[in-house]
This record gives sequence, C-alpha cells and structure tokens, in this order.
Amino acid sequence: MRLYASVPPRRTPASTLTPTPTPTPRLTLVLTAVLMLVGGLLLALPDRAGAAADAVISQGRPATSSSVEDGTFGPEKAFDGVSTTRWASAEGSDPQWIRVDLGPSATVSRVKLVWEAAYAKAYRVEISADGTTWTRLATETAGNGGTDDWTGLTGTGRHLRVYGTARGTSYGYSLYTVEVYGTTGSTPPPTGAFTVVAAGDIAARCTASSSSCAHPKTAALAQRIAPSFYLTMGDNQYDDAMISDFRAYYDKTWGAFKARTRPVPGNHETYDPAGSLAGYKAYFGSIAYPQGKPYYSYDHGNWHFVALDSNSFDDAAQIQWLKDDLARNTKGCVAAYFHHPLYSSGGHGNDPVSKPVWKILYDARADLVLNGHDHHYERFAPQDPDGKATANGIVEIVGGMGGAEPYDIETVQPNSQKRISGPYGVLKLDLTDTTFTWQYVGTDDKVKDSGPTYTCH
Repeated sequence: MRLYASVPPRRTPASTLTPTPTPTPRLTLVLTAVLMLVGGLLLALPDRAGAAADAVISQGRPATSSSVEDGTFGPEKAFDGVSTTRWASAEGSDPQWIRVDLGPSATVSRVKLVWEAAYAKAYRVEISADGTTWTRLATETAGNGGTDDWTGLTGTGRHLRVYGTARGTSYGYSLYTVEVYGTTGSTPPPTGAFTVVAAGDIAARCTASSSSCAHPKTAALAQRIAPSFYLTMGDNQYDDAMISDFRAYYDKTWGAFKARTRPVPGNHETYDPAGSLAGYKAYFGSIAYPQGKPYYSYDHGNWHFVALDSNSFDDAAQIQWLKDDLARNTKGCVAAYFHHPLYSSGGHGNDPVSKPVWKILYDARADLVLNGHDHHYERFAPQDPDGKATANGIVEIVGGMGGAEPYDIETVQPNSQKRISGPYGVLKLDLTDTTFTWQYVGTDDKVKDSGPTYTCH
C-alpha cells in the first residue's frame, strides 16, 4: 500500500521536545508583528503555503476503459464518488486501462487510487492533452493493492489514465475509486454527456444456436453498454431483408432494443422481392419513417443527428430536405449516418455517391459521419469532401462489424488512422455538449481502438 509518492514530512516525537522559554513582553510584540506580516503575504499569494488544498476534479466526469468485466462494472463507477461501486476490467489480460476526461486545461497535483482485491502490481499514471500522446506522472512497479496516494504531482492536460501493465492476481483490474486532485481552466467543462451504440451490417441468417453466429453476441454487447439509444448504419438484415427474415433473425437479437434504435437502410434492404425497403419499413415502421421518409433527423442534448438513405442520394427531394434541415439546426454539434462511406480501405472502397452529401455536410460544419457497407472498422482524421486533411474537416468512422462476415483491408486510403478487420463489435460513442470520442469494443468486451477527443466545430 503506497501512502505517498513523495517523501512525507519529517515529524519529531513529542517526547524529545525541549520546553520553550516564555517570551518577554517586548519579544511577544516583535513576534506578533512578524506573524501579521507573514499572514498578509500568504493572503496576497494564494498559490503559496497556506492556500486551500486542491479539490477533486474527476468526480462525475466522462470515463472510458479498455474493457469491462460486465455492464455493472463500467468505468464511470470509479468516478461516481461512491466508495462501494467499482470499475472492473475483463479478467486475465494485460495491459488494461481506465481514463477520465477532466475538461480543458486541467492541472493535476495528486491522484488517489483505491483498489479492490483485483489490484495492479505494475501500472502508470499518465496525462494527455489529446487522448493520444501520454506523459507519465507516476510509476508503480511493486504494488500490493489497498490505497495508493500519489502526491506532489505536476501535470497539465485534459485526459488522465491509469495504465495497468501487470496484474497482481489472476483476475483483472478493479478500482473502487480514482480521485484526481488539481485545478481546471477557466473554460467551462463539457456537460450533457451521453453514450450511443452504433453498428452496421448486422443480422446474418443465423441464430444463437450456431457458435459462429455473431449478431447475437454484438446485440448482447450493445445491451451491456446500456447507451441512451442505438443507431444502425444499414444492411440491418441479410440477405434480401425480407420481413420474414427480420422476424426470424434481427428481431431475436438487436430487436430487443428496437424501440430505442434509430436505423437507416443499406443496399441489402433494397433487394427485397416484395419491393425496395418493403421488409425494412414493415419491420421498423414509424421508427425508421418518423417523418414519412427513409431519411429523418432528431436532437439529443446539444447534438443534431441526421439519418440518411444513401441508396437514393440521387433523389433531389432528399438532398433539398437535407439542406433545409441543416439550415434549421440550432445545435452545436452535428452527426450524420448512412450506409455507403465516401472513404474506405475495405473491399468496396471509396463510394463517390456520397460526395455531394459530404459537401453539404461540410459546408454546414458537420462534425461526424458514420457508415457501414464495408465489413470492418476504420477511423479517419478530419478531412474535407476532396480527401484533404483539415482541422475543420469531418471525422468519418466505418463501423460495419455488427455481425456480417468480415471483409479484408485492401487499399489503405489517405487520412486513414486505424483499421481493424476480423473481430466483431460495436462503436461506443461518448458525446458531450461540445466534444466527442469513441471506442471500438469487441464482443469479448475488450476495447480494440479508442479515438481522440474532438471538439465540435
């Protein structure tokens, strides 16, 4: 159990103290004047000795982790101020981490960790401005659990993480509490935090009776995350998206949270022998057609979400509706989602059908675009419709690993930052009134990739 990262102050035992002589009246006056002078200096210099101790700046802040044991042990439990709740990682795997978004310009002076029985034998405490490049604040190489109180730290950044490299037990990592002390900048911290789960290319024609069937596993993962709502990026049901197949397959898994799902159609929804989108519309009804069309918009917090039908991007009515919808938007952050990605390193590759829509979104200063179609995970740096990297660009994520057979990565596109093909999973999007970040979580509950934290345009 580590009590101090820095050397504690020396204290002299009371039994060794020599009685202090009683001061004379003249000496008392001199001492009083000196104390008043020192007191005045301390009041004038609040950052010096005698200033109020730094406060806890991590409680209730947005938190993410490399994995969770199950949905009851989420990373937010380590920052909820309750000593009996905890975060727990998946068992038997190193490394694992937990991190917290402290808001802009946080200065950290102390980090207190309270471990459950599953503690870290070796770990690092790190800080980062962008969630990508990390600076070490403290290192433990011989931990034994209990309470670790790291004091005397000096670090500035937005994100703080505890990065475990060696478990102290055969289990995982588990923390009752992570308390970060320090100060925050003058910029108000993000508020209105919420989580969304997203995936595309979901229900193959198989059931949980087959061990190779993936969509029951991605549905269970999506439920464990317990988001505010779910959204899909098309090809919800294979192969021809007939109503009978929706009922036999999709409904048995992702249908469990159908009422909280905001879907869009993919190309497989157009193959229905009963007519393009017939089974899709019959299954989802007004959920997919809230405004009478297969494209619609809605708001949540400070976010405006635009759900589009990329099968009909040549439909002048949809394009005009999109322009009008974005012109009416009053929210500070904008996300759009549809099936066909403008940029992709997978088998389908880039799809120019989406470029006119990207231009409209880019001109409206949209922040995020989510797609499926290619059956892999991929994230891109912010870019414009012509593929030029720019800080004012749109972040695109391909999330087509909801259950259909994976596609290989073929031609890596410019601005592609991360590509994963093989593990099935979902996107866990963490959004606030001013920022967004995400994780690609596999069906084994392990985080395969984490995106940077972006500020909305």
